[in-house]
Amino acid sequence: MNAEASSLQARARVHAALGDPARLAIVDALTLGDASPGEIGQALAMPTNLVAHHLKVLQDAGLIVRTRSEGDRRRTYLRLQPEVLASLTPPPLRDAERVVFVCTHNSARSQLAAALWRDRVGGTVASAGTHPADRVHPRAIKVAHRHGLELDPTGTANVTDVVHAGDLVIAVCDNAHEDLTGPVRPRLHWSVPDPARVDTDAAFERAYTDIAGRIDRIASSV
Repeated sequence: MNAEASSLQARARVHAALGDPARLAIVDALTLGDASPGEIGQALAMPTNLVAHHLKVLQDAGLIVRTRSEGDRRRTYLRLQPEVLASLTPPPLRDAERVVFVCTHNSARSQLAAALWRDRVGGTVASAGTHPADRVHPRAIKVAHRHGLELDPTGTANVTDVVHAGDLVIAVCDNAHEDLTGPVRPRLHWSVPDPARVDTDAAFERAYTDIAGRIDRIASSV
């Protein structure tokens, strides 16, 4: 099969995958953030077997990818491929008094997300951790400075002291997303790998790039 025929088949798979209303609803649900198959089923009132079928079609068409949770290691999270996201207009976010980014230690991902939001979107923004560290990770400070952002090395906080009613909570960490319940349940989940697990400048740069891309995509919806 030549390259042109292969490309046509790939495009046909994409069009076929998006030709079903249920699969379009799943794609819409993943436009602003990541979700597990169970969360998709709950949000769309769709039975498990039907969710599994539609996800397989979307994955075979190259529209979504699965990642294993860094938290419980059992569940998987779904995210749209970047080129799919680039072609979609995200739905508007509800009005919120403030955006709060949350991760486990409030030492890297949530700090970078808050700094990026402040720089690119504006408005009131904060960050917090479910188990905050004493200080911001030095590599997070380094990557922030490289991109013209400032982080307070001692500015970590606990989610219980930061989140208030009316906040839009975005978890940028699988652990935080899975741990938070009740009034501080995240509205959105971004499954960003923990750069501290690898602890290299490249890992922190990847986390920065991932978060920056997500913020840029939804900036117009705020």
